[in-house]
Amino acid sequence: MARYTDSVCKLCRREGMKLFLKGDRCHSPKCAIEKRNQPPGIHGGRRMRRKVSDFGRQLREKQKVRRIYGVYERQFRGYFRQAVKVKGLTGSTLLSLLERRLDNVVFRLGFANSRSQARQLVTHGHFLVNGRKVDIVSYSVRPGDVIQVSDRSRSLTYFKDVTEYVGQHVPPKWLTIDAAAMSGRVADLPAREDIDIPINEQLIVEYYSR
Repeated sequence: MARYTDSVCKLCRREGMKLFLKGDRCHSPKCAIEKRNQPPGIHGGRRMRRKVSDFGRQLREKQKVRRIYGVYERQFRGYFRQAVKVKGLTGSTLLSLLERRLDNVVFRLGFANSRSQARQLVTHGHFLVNGRKVDIVSYSVRPGDVIQVSDRSRSLTYFKDVTEYVGQHVPPKWLTIDAAAMSGRVADLPAREDIDIPINEQLIVEYYSR
């Protein structure tokens, strides 16, 4: 799948909910969902009134999760295949794998106000994992891993400004923050109840089980 370059606000409107793809803007009156909550295009209102099939609901749920985490279709299918091989609920395992991506962890720790911004920060090499630079956004963290801003990057204006926010930020239970050290630690694997995204992962399992 090609990289999406159009307005990400259209993605939120297509899914009919905030996907929080633009950081602070999503919490302001400028949010597209607040201004015009209908699918994009001249026939958007008509699509909202149309009855959705079971396949349609499954597809939309899969697309929604893909867009929230910012992964391509091929990557997403790979995560699903991994989840199938793990003992337990496939849907919950799938979400856990997505949550453990380094870009998502940086976002969850409060070092970025959106996952797309977190991806950019990771790609530019601003973060260390267990003392080693990691610039792969899909890197999967494990319990005990320590994620911290590199010494070189701490002097940048962005990280100086974000320090206060990180100190006030409350991460999910499976992560801990040390604002003074500009670091976070993976305390445990993310459980389903720790993931606050309003999705029905069973529909995704049904989509790939057709």
